[in-house]
Amino acid sequence: MLLFLSIAGLILSVILVVFNARRFRSSCYLGGFFFLISLYAFNQYVLVESHSRILVTVFFVHPGFLYYLIGPMLYLYVRSVLTDHTRFRTRDLWHLVPASVFLISTLPYMILPLSVKESNAELLVADILNVTSINTSLFDSVMHFGLTFIFRPLLILGYALWSLGLFIRWLGTRRNILVLSYQNYIIPWLTVLLVFVFILTISHLITMIKAYHFNDLRVYLTLGLLQLISGFGLIGLLISLLFSPSILYGLPRIPDISPGVSHPVPALVPGEVSLHTPLSRVPEESHEPGFEAVYLKMIGTKVDECMQQLRPYLRNDCNLFYMAKLTGIPAHHLAYYFREIKHQAFNDYRNFWRVGHSQELIREGKARQMTMEAIGLLLGFSTRNTYYKAFKKVLGVSPKVYSE
Repeated sequence: MLLFLSIAGLILSVILVVFNARRFRSSCYLGGFFFLISLYAFNQYVLVESHSRILVTVFFVHPGFLYYLIGPMLYLYVRSVLTDHTRFRTRDLWHLVPASVFLISTLPYMILPLSVKESNAELLVADILNVTSINTSLFDSVMHFGLTFIFRPLLILGYALWSLGLFIRWLGTRRNILVLSYQNYIIPWLTVLLVFVFILTISHLITMIKAYHFNDLRVYLTLGLLQLISGFGLIGLLISLLFSPSILYGLPRIPDISPGVSHPVPALVPGEVSLHTPLSRVPEESHEPGFEAVYLKMIGTKVDECMQQLRPYLRNDCNLFYMAKLTGIPAHHLAYYFREIKHQAFNDYRNFWRVGHSQELIREGKARQMTMEAIGLLLGFSTRNTYYKAFKKVLGVSPKVYSE
C-alpha cells in the first residue's frame, strides 16, 4: 500500500505542477511539497520493505537532503496563498540551510565507489539494523544516527506550526483584508491541508521516536492505522486539486483602498500601470462584497484602458501574462476576471479589439492599399486564416465582404 500511495502521489504532484505552474505559481510550492512527501514515503518503502539491492543503493542517503525542503515548501505555499506573493526572495535562502548542511555532511558517502554502496545495500537488505554500522554522515561520530531521522519530522512540524501561525494571524485580520469572497473556500482548504500535515507528521514523529527508543528501525513495519489514513488523505488531497484547480488561486489584495475614500487617477504608462483606478466613492455600508465589486471593476477598467491607450493587442505575443506585466495585475486575477466575470476567453477579448482596429483600417481605405493577409499580420494575427475566423466570429462576415 505504501508503494502504491507514494507512486500515485509522485505522479499526481508532477501533473499538478505541469498543468498549473504557469497560471498559478503557488502550485510550484504545493506540487513540490506533495512530491517530496511522496518521495519520502517511497524512500521508506525502499529501505524497509522493497528488499531490492538496486533501489536501496540508489535511495539510501542520496535524496536525503531533499526531505529537509518539505517544511519550507509547505510554508512558502501557505505564505504565497495568504499574501499573494509567490516570488522566492533572496532572504528566503536561509530556508535551504538544513538541506544544504545535510547535503554537505553526506558528500563523503555520495562520492564513494558504487561497489561500496552496493555492499552497504546488501547489508541493509539482509537486516535494516545494519544501518547503525554504516557511516553516512560527518555527524555520525558526534550524534546517534536516529537523531538525524527524528530531526526531519521535527523540522516539518516546526514549519507546520509556523504556517499555522500565519494562517491564524490572517484569520484574525481578514476583515481588514480585501479579498474576493468567491475565494473563501481557501480557508477550509488550508485548514484541511494543515490538519493533514499535523496528523502525518506527528504520527511519523512518534514512530521515529519509538524506533529510536527501542533502537530498532523495524518499528517502521508497524506504521499503524493512523499513517495509513494519512496516506489515503494525501491521495485525496492530490485528486481534489486536480478536480478543483481554482484552489490554486491566490487571495487578491487591494492596496490602499478604504471605504468612503476617493483616489487620484495616475497616468497610464507601459510597465508602470498602477492597480489604482478612478473609483467612485464607495458606500460606507459596503463591506467585503462591495470591495469585491470594486476590485473586479478596477480590473476591467484597467484592462480596457490598457487596450485603448497602449494597443498591446497589435503584438503577436499579447496574452494574459503580457497583460499582467503591462497592468501590474496578477495573471491569475486576470484569469479569474475573464472566466468568472466576463465569461469570455482572453483571446476572444483580444481579438475583439483587433477586429475593431481592423474596421478602422478598412474604413481608412487600407484594404485597397494592402492585402487582407497583410492587414491581419499588422493586427497581430499569425495567419490569414486566424484573422478571417476572428473577424467573422465578431462581426459575422469576412473582412473581404465587410470591405466591399
